[in-house]
Amino acid sequence: MGEIDPAFVQDLEQRPKFKRTEIEEIPVIDLSVSNTQELVSEIGEACKKFGFFQVINHGVPSELRQKMERVAKEFFDQPLEEKRKVKRNEVDPMGYYDSEHTKNVKDWKEVFDYLVLDPTLIPASDDPNDKELRTITNQWPQYPSQFREICQEYTKQVDKLAFKLLELISLSLGLAADVLNGYFKDQISFSRINHYPPCPAPHLALGVGRHKDGGALTVLAQDDVGGLEIARRSDGEWIPVKPIPDAFIINIGNCMQVWTNDLYWSAEHRVVVNSTRERFSFPFFFFPAHYVQIKPLEELLNEENPAKYKEFNWGKFFASRNRSDYKKQELENVQIDHFKAS
Repeated sequence: MGEIDPAFVQDLEQRPKFKRTEIEEIPVIDLSVSNTQELVSEIGEACKKFGFFQVINHGVPSELRQKMERVAKEFFDQPLEEKRKVKRNEVDPMGYYDSEHTKNVKDWKEVFDYLVLDPTLIPASDDPNDKELRTITNQWPQYPSQFREICQEYTKQVDKLAFKLLELISLSLGLAADVLNGYFKDQISFSRINHYPPCPAPHLALGVGRHKDGGALTVLAQDDVGGLEIARRSDGEWIPVKPIPDAFIINIGNCMQVWTNDLYWSAEHRVVVNSTRERFSFPFFFFPAHYVQIKPLEELLNEENPAKYKEFNWGKFFASRNRSDYKKQELENVQIDHFKAS
């Protein structure tokens, strides 16, 4: 049995089981199909049942993903002191980090975060009476030399995909394709590069503990190692997400669950680790602008389906989650359940 720092050890009920039985797979959706109605129907069903699906023929060049994998490995292969030259902190929340906690347990990973729009304005605090904003900017390493260029080009392409998916999801709700687009004019979206080193005790630790994503959508590329698991909506069973070459994994975040008044599902998910192979993944977190008020969409409400959430400000919600992370408290310290209508 491998030994690791107790800070990484999950509670007994959260430890991975590594089952070998056949488990239902999340849907794989081909975005190149010509029948739009069929496409939006498939997406709608996936959002209701799982909150997750994979997409193929999405338009993001595979060569660009390969470049991302190359520069990510070059960056994380550096000595720790080099990576920590761009370490994030409470003043600069973008950059390198190796001490992230989820549900108060340390994650077996290291990350690099960067903004889509640089600089970006966010609320200075989660105090509803505080109108002050603060500016956050990216920190870029000097090595690899093409790191910044490749990361920015990759995220530009994935951002386009996120808008396409947003429109397809809107259509799946019976709404106009662009009904949600305006919320993302000044988006505070960011990209992350995850590196999960081999773990001597994969039965005790997790790369990322169980959690839900806060934003509208997450667009994730993973390598062939695998490790992502989602909690099935019907019974909470952990389902491994099988790697598919060049596919993106899409999941619904808390904002979308609120907008759809619980019709679509923000599923809990986690990452199990590997004892022999390192793993890389590239999540893109598609977030609205800081001034957007999040509440169920009026078009989806009626007497039989009243609003299940109170209105809240996305920027203040983001600020709360951001600060709780640095305090090494729960990443989901502020849950959307807090805004459930009484």
